Amino acid sequence: MQFVRMLFWVLVLAALIIFTAFNWTSVEVRIWTNLVLETKVPALVIIAFLLGLVPTWLLHRGTRWRLKRRISALETAARTNAANAATNTPPPPVETIRAEDKPNFN
Repeated sequence: MQFVRMLFWVLVLAALIIFTAFNWTSVEVRIWTNLVLETKVPALVIIAFLLGLVPTWLLHRGTRWRLKRRISALETAARTNAANAATNTPPPPVETIRAEDKPNFN
């Protein structure tokens, strides 16, 4: 799995380098009416990519952390219950009361 992940990132980096080499031109980005940012196209693409990737990645990491904590707590509870069940003796059988043994309050 580590190899596939590394191969994916190498391919993404290679594609980014090829894209950068063929699109190294300046563009003007108008943020407000009198605020203009002059930047290169690859920088703009990388910033847009990171603006989409970082929040999603942070959400993924937070969800994964929360679920790992929940699984750990459930596993601990299951181990505790199993240990308690193994050490406890079964309860004595319940005695049934027959109809003729019941007191009559009439």
